[in-house]
Amino acid sequence: MTMKTIFIAGGMCAVLSLLAACQQHSPEQTKEPALTDVEKAIVKEIEGLRALPDDVRAQTTRQLALQIRQLPVSPSKVTVALDLASLSTEGDFGRDTLQEVTTTLASALRERPVPAGSAAEAASPYVALAQLVRYEHMQTSLDDPQLAKATAQLVAADAERQKADFTLTDLSGKKWNLKSLRGKVVLVNFWATWCPPCRKEMPDLQSLYNRFKDQGFVILAISDEEASKVKPFLAEGHFTYPVMLDPGEEVNKLFQVVGIPKSFVYDREGKLVAQSIDMRTERQFLEMLAAAGLK
Repeated sequence: MTMKTIFIAGGMCAVLSLLAACQQHSPEQTKEPALTDVEKAIVKEIEGLRALPDDVRAQTTRQLALQIRQLPVSPSKVTVALDLASLSTEGDFGRDTLQEVTTTLASALRERPVPAGSAAEAASPYVALAQLVRYEHMQTSLDDPQLAKATAQLVAADAERQKADFTLTDLSGKKWNLKSLRGKVVLVNFWATWCPPCRKEMPDLQSLYNRFKDQGFVILAISDEEASKVKPFLAEGHFTYPVMLDPGEEVNKLFQVVGIPKSFVYDREGKLVAQSIDMRTERQFLEMLAAAGLK
């Protein structure tokens, strides 16, 4: 997942790979501990994951997760585990691989717990772990009050997204209102032209739109960029599903979106039934749509 602004530390952000995707961040820490030489070598491998074919990337991700787990306990081990986790949800690299990443992050937190950023919120490494459990359906045996607090934060955010409503105008001039689309299956997608994982999933979104649009499937793709950047990009990629602009990021804030891409699926009754914390493949999108009864 990609972000415009990356705080150094505190979430699924790489300590050295600021080019890497980031799913969740928090400014509770302002300075990262120094990496050991072995950790630096691992982070360098992590930074190269996006350049690998998906099958090689899956295998390498799994190997890196195991290597990180075997590292000695250090102040930066959690950050390195987060660095890997930040890229491990960019698509479908296998549930076994993602479970190893999840186990590694939980193990690092068990060895060296991260202090909470505030009394109201869990430290963002725990939020990252809670996301993997809640949205990716991974397993963890970590029993920590901060993980429970992080899960409660996600539950509360989902309740707000369930109530969310907005009206935006797409690039062709048509107005769309989320709540008025009852009777349709709606996928709300947050993206940007500068975001590599966003660009990677867009052909699959177009394929699904072509396949299901006559069955009451609607995509509402939202970017906070200017039309001058978005329109030529869409034309070049031949993307025809509705795209609308949110320059003030009001809808982004309404959905509490931190990193992109992020997608939310509402069924025909307007119930939020599925969401992603990162980019999805066509197969993964199909699983989300199936939860809304669209097959």
